[in-house]
Amino acid sequence: MPPGLRVKSQWFRTGAPRSPEQQAGAMAFIVWRTAQHLLKRMRNAGFDIDAGEPYFAFLGEVVVFLIAVVDRHAHARLGAAREAFTRELVLRCAATFGDNAADLLPPRRDGRAHDDAFIDLCNDLSRHYAEFGAADDADAAGFAPDFAFVRYLGSRLTATVPDKDSHWVLDQVIAVEAPEAVAIVRSAFADLSSPRPRAARRAALSGD
Repeated sequence: MPPGLRVKSQWFRTGAPRSPEQQAGAMAFIVWRTAQHLLKRMRNAGFDIDAGEPYFAFLGEVVVFLIAVVDRHAHARLGAAREAFTRELVLRCAATFGDNAADLLPPRRDGRAHDDAFIDLCNDLSRHYAEFGAADDADAAGFAPDFAFVRYLGSRLTATVPDKDSHWVLDQVIAVEAPEAVAIVRSAFADLSSPRPRAARRAALSGD
């Protein structure tokens, strides 16, 4: 797990198999935390991501990207359960996004709820991310998005920051932020889908 973000990614009780919906609920929390962590790191690196609509535009793009990455893991690991898992993952992330946006943003000008707009974004972008593949270093740890996959995220994020930062977002995302975020969700997905017993409490990861 990369430094800077600690997430709980192991079940407290072992034995009974978890449903796709249970796994997706836990994964949705980790995806949301990871996206917030990436945004915070970008701000710390000097990028101006203003509170309000720019914040949620940036955050929504990152969450959708991470959902696409996790869905590829689910395709490889969950088989027929992938559809139920990904559907619940999207709905959970949409609910969290919608609740936070409703608290901090005015109603959308098009009249749609914030969570519905997020689902529409996810549906639209999932078709684009589906065109990209795995990097050469994809291994037993799971799906590793290729350069084009990550570059697409960076290209979309350029529209969410001021012009002065737009030229530098791509490099920062490709070289630093996306690889760390992918590593976090890869590790978490492996833990949540593993049948192995939970590690001792001292070694377990917990939320900040």
